[in-house]
Amino acid sequence: MKNVTVTMEDSVAEWARLEAARRNTSVSRLVGELLAEKMRSDDAYERALQDWLHRERTWASEGGDYPGRELP
Repeated sequence: MKNVTVTMEDSVAEWARLEAARRNTSVSRLVGELLAEKMRSDDAYERALQDWLHRERTWASEGGDYPGRELP
């Protein structure tokens, strides 16, 4: 575990104190959990994006128009 100093606006610090109290935890643990959640979310998005980008495309227009968004 690393100790860090975080600078934030007073209103953000007040929200963090209230949210930490609501979750029955410390502000330090709350910030750590929020950052870990953000990291996991970003990693999952990046993996999904890379999977999509590297997926073989089975569709092709063959010079024609792609289908529109309208319902048939």
